[in-house]
Amino acid sequence: MTWETVIGLEVHVQLKTQSKMFCACSTRFGDPPNTNVCPVCLGLPGSLPVPNGSAVRLAVRAALALGCTVHERSVFARKSYFYPDLPKGYQISQFRHPLATRGRVEIGEPGHAVSVRIARLHLEEDAGKSFHDRVPGLTAVDFNRCGIPLIEIVSEPDLRVPADARRYLTFVKQLLEYLDVSDCNMEEGSLRVDANLSVRRGGEALGTKQEIKNLNSFAAAEGALEQLRDAQIAARTRGDPIALTTFTAATGELRAMRVKEESHDYRYFSDPDLPPLVLHAAGIDSAVEAHTLPELPPARAARFMDAYALSEYDARVLTASRSLADYFETAVTHGAEPKPAANWVMGPVLAEAKTASGSYRVSPARLARLLALIGDGTLSTQAAKRVFAALAERDDDPRDVAARLGLVQVADADRLAAWVDEVLARYPAEVERYAGGEARLEGFFMGEVMKASGGTADPKAVHALLRARVGR
Repeated sequence: MTWETVIGLEVHVQLKTQSKMFCACSTRFGDPPNTNVCPVCLGLPGSLPVPNGSAVRLAVRAALALGCTVHERSVFARKSYFYPDLPKGYQISQFRHPLATRGRVEIGEPGHAVSVRIARLHLEEDAGKSFHDRVPGLTAVDFNRCGIPLIEIVSEPDLRVPADARRYLTFVKQLLEYLDVSDCNMEEGSLRVDANLSVRRGGEALGTKQEIKNLNSFAAAEGALEQLRDAQIAARTRGDPIALTTFTAATGELRAMRVKEESHDYRYFSDPDLPPLVLHAAGIDSAVEAHTLPELPPARAARFMDAYALSEYDARVLTASRSLADYFETAVTHGAEPKPAANWVMGPVLAEAKTASGSYRVSPARLARLLALIGDGTLSTQAAKRVFAALAERDDDPRDVAARLGLVQVADADRLAAWVDEVLARYPAEVERYAGGEARLEGFFMGEVMKASGGTADPKAVHALLRARVGR
């Protein structure tokens, strides 16, 4: 019998707030070490934590989008462990009574859809960060991250292959970015992943799971899970027991860190400094929050396919981010045809945004006017791309830019004939082959004429002239 892989994931996500979970210290990344700290996040005697209402609201929205049941009452608990970057000696988290439970998401492609249950989503604070390479022979600690608000999203063991784990993580990241719950910046630690894996023969109970921490990318997560799967199968095949071990894959190879902790090791108990979190008392109504959620990516992609006759691929790309989907729909409302608009948004618009730190310097309305110039024959596609580049630098009308650059499409028969004759005279051997039936040369001649005209020649007229001149 073949081995079955069982995978569960824990995703730790920093919420997009200006202040920490239980105090007013800044969450700003990159500030000098130990400058965004106070008695509360350092756990000094006599200090009392106060929950951040904005963090709670963002957590509720994330839970609703993941299909979870949000509980009116949840409880903060102390998770006790000792490490240099945890000044209190415990982390404020949630355990027996989390904020939300029993969610579900669908991932994958048509024909390979996978349903993943969400066991729980709870609130917690982050620990600090240890540095082992800053001071020779010593460990340095930066407490700026202490108290950063997090949600932890714990999946049920529903994933069976590492590639699906990567798809699940990509989906969750996209969803949380779409909601503006988190920036999910893995380089800055805003999203971190712990993965659990076990293997079993068909029909067996769940095997002993091992954990991987310190995964710094989704590709690394997939690769580390593949390594751990292969190692467990090899051990089980030899008859060796699987030890309850936590690994790190920070170097690209699995390395054992310690024996994995269980919940009793953390000695959870309700935090005596924090009363139960009651949503109505905090001014949060989960039913109201559910109605204010934006249209989520899967539903929006399905609507794009239905309303705009787009392919599934196009719809998925356009709904990958909320800003991109909004840009596309705004262009369509300004008169752009859906399919050309989709092509331009996925092509030149996205490429230009990457050079502009993600901002769209050409408004959807101006893109719609530019596409109209292509549609009525005023501009060729090649010329329109030059106009688009100019529009990114100046807030002008596309028609004015096209005229200023001399890119308005030429339909004058005499000028077109001159360009065609010039190109044919330059390539007599190719003309003979084209006349002899080598049809692929038509594209070559079209390209040369467009170059000669600076992209202003009417392609349809050029096509007709070429055929007439060569007798095809």
